[in-house]
Amino acid sequence: MGFKKMDGSLGFADFALASSLKHNRSLKLMEKLNKSIEWPRIESILMGHYTVGTSGEGADAYPPILLYKCMLLQKWFHIDSDPELENQINDRLSFKKFLGLSFSKPSPDHSTFSRFRGRLSKEAMDQINSEILRQFESQGLTINEGIAVDARLVKSASRPISNDKIKEVREKHNTPEGKLDKNGNPLKFHRDLESNWTIKNDDPHYGLKEHASVDTNHGFVLTTTMTPSSVNDTNYLSYCTVYSRHTKQKIEKVYADKGYAGKPNRDFLALNKIADGIMRKDSTTAKLTEFEIERNKKISKVRYIVEQYFGISHLHDGAKRARFTDITKNKFDTWFRQAAFNITRGLKILKVATV
Repeated sequence: MGFKKMDGSLGFADFALASSLKHNRSLKLMEKLNKSIEWPRIESILMGHYTVGTSGEGADAYPPILLYKCMLLQKWFHIDSDPELENQINDRLSFKKFLGLSFSKPSPDHSTFSRFRGRLSKEAMDQINSEILRQFESQGLTINEGIAVDARLVKSASRPISNDKIKEVREKHNTPEGKLDKNGNPLKFHRDLESNWTIKNDDPHYGLKEHASVDTNHGFVLTTTMTPSSVNDTNYLSYCTVYSRHTKQKIEKVYADKGYAGKPNRDFLALNKIADGIMRKDSTTAKLTEFEIERNKKISKVRYIVEQYFGISHLHDGAKRARFTDITKNKFDTWFRQAAFNITRGLKILKVATV
């Protein structure tokens, strides 16, 4: 089995519609997004991590770069489901042009999108997101001068249940019977088993937590991941710092709020010769000095950039609620969001710089 040919050649329908597309705003936007990235380099990474069956029977598979670009469209245009993504691709000529899909050919089936996510690895997504950032760096946008680290709570895709009920459901799911539906077939869907409870500002929360770091210079998302909501923010400062380095230049400084204060994180930064931008907090033995209070104010003016990413993604991508009941799928969802966010961010910055 090979891949379908997506050479972008025009069919009869393409010629018939060509004149009406000259003033199409959506098409112009798609053209800009297409030109903003060297897609063959992304495709090379995908091909190194993505395999299809070797059987000579059956239809050829869609190229992984086409499916990857479908995932970006889903993020850019706030499309809530895979069936709706399929409908939108079939309905919007600008989408097909962006994908290199002839107007006369149908979109991949929505189940194809789900299988595509399942065939990717964290390593592949890390390499792709690094490649995107390196491409913008090659155009003069530095990204390692400073990073801001923070976390936000994400509601579970399932309704809340008690800790005792969570334990009971997990134990049942780990048995052979718990993996089958009432007809004895493998379960296609199950409730969220990774979410748990935490308290923030005296309010209980059931769900997950997204940990992220953002470049303080241009606002690129450098890393993001998901954990159960009870995981302490401070435990992920080192993770976010390590996975924020995408180029040969070392990270200069890490900014974070008081929740990350503590000797382990300060020692981690000192050991790696990274400047400490963590806000200080009162201790049981001493109050903050005037100098530390002023220092906190200066840091807060820089680290807002990560909260800006949280706000934008919540507003346009519903990021405060998990899309899937599986934490691994939710991680991939955040990595696709990271790529889509960074591409539009870089395009916007470069447009302003050239005006």
